Amino acid sequence: MKTLIKNGKVVTPQNSFFADLLLEDGKITAVEANLPEEGCQVYDASGCLLFPGFIDAHTHLDMDNGVTVTADNFYTGTRAAIAGGTTCLLDFATQDKGDTLQNALKVWHKKADGNSSCDYGFHMAITDWNSRTQAEIGEMVKAGVTSFKFYLAYDALRVTDGELYQALKRIGEVHGIAGVHCENGDLVNELIRENREQGNLSPKYHPLSRPDYVEAEAIARFCYIAEAANVPIHIVHLSTAAGLEEAKRARARGQKVYIESCPQYFTLDDHLYNLPGFEGAKYVCSPPLRSVQDQQALWNALGKGQIDSISTDHCSFCQKGQKELGLEDFSKIPNGMPGIEHRPVMMYTYGVAQGRMTENQMAGLLSENAARLFGMYPQKGTIAVGSDGDIVVWDPKAHWTISAKEMEQRVDYTPYEGVQVIGRPKAVFLRGKQVVEDGKVILEGQGTYIHRKESEYF
Repeated sequence: MKTLIKNGKVVTPQNSFFADLLLEDGKITAVEANLPEEGCQVYDASGCLLFPGFIDAHTHLDMDNGVTVTADNFYTGTRAAIAGGTTCLLDFATQDKGDTLQNALKVWHKKADGNSSCDYGFHMAITDWNSRTQAEIGEMVKAGVTSFKFYLAYDALRVTDGELYQALKRIGEVHGIAGVHCENGDLVNELIRENREQGNLSPKYHPLSRPDYVEAEAIARFCYIAEAANVPIHIVHLSTAAGLEEAKRARARGQKVYIESCPQYFTLDDHLYNLPGFEGAKYVCSPPLRSVQDQQALWNALGKGQIDSISTDHCSFCQKGQKELGLEDFSKIPNGMPGIEHRPVMMYTYGVAQGRMTENQMAGLLSENAARLFGMYPQKGTIAVGSDGDIVVWDPKAHWTISAKEMEQRVDYTPYEGVQVIGRPKAVFLRGKQVVEDGKVILEGQGTYIHRKESEYF
């Protein structure tokens, strides 16, 4: 059965225009005005925007941090994603120290295959760089994994500067892209130690142990290492004005530096760590929430096109029983917040609806740019003939209030509780099939693995 979406306004990063969309065999087969309805199942999108399916390129589903496992797995997390308009996500298959990349990929396929309601792929997080790992990079590319992640913080995950240099050169040879968690791990460890010794153990000391300069220093270092390796790079979850300035300096030197940030750094700030009792633990993530001044710097950068993509870093731990592991010591609070379901509406409400960005910028930041950088374009990220029929029918006039009681995310809170928002997916189509109606999942389990190509450096 062919599906015809009529009377909507198509939104791309380049322009907005009224057109009908014909979906057939999972693909977009026509984008034209006044397409005939004969033989089609018709969806009337009058008054709605038609976005390309949103892409979340930074999630942590079914992730074991060594003490506990995230509340959302691929079943619940991808239901939440699709309900909010995200039709494809990229999670992190993570190599264990001493293990192979092949085994990490196998483990993550087992977590996701057959359990996902949106399409998915994997970045490969490398924690043990050696000759065997280096030899596996080509095998990862053949398996459709063309992006890689490294950590400059967390003792169980991080690599040395020399290892990062070697890895960047190898990844450049296969035209992949490397993203890095930029925090100075040694400084973080020392600042945590100092606070604990002084008896500073409540959640408000979490951001004080990870100040803006630990991000800025690591970004600067990452950029110089990449300059030595002569490769483009990706900075994940940028959170500070200081870090932004370091990335801009590298760009001014002629480097290709791509920047991702997340809704929490645009819409929440560090006063939340001072909430009474243990409430501040809900907002413990790394990097932490920042100052209002940092927030404004990010909005300014976004408006100027200096930020390339918005993902979530969705990493959900329940307040009860999980965040509470750090009741007596902030450094033991599992790091991460949920956000996979509410990214589009938060960015629409605080961005488009408030005039801080255009609907066209939203299409680029939440869809096309990630598709290009991570080897999925034009299969994903655009509304064009031949692309996957991933369409978000967005009602820009919907007004509602975010509530944990009404969300798909399987976690006992949302950091956006009680926020009054504008806009909502009236319908979501995944490869031509309608899977969401009025914000509710009506068809689950339709997700498939996306075998990605080499990165497109735009």
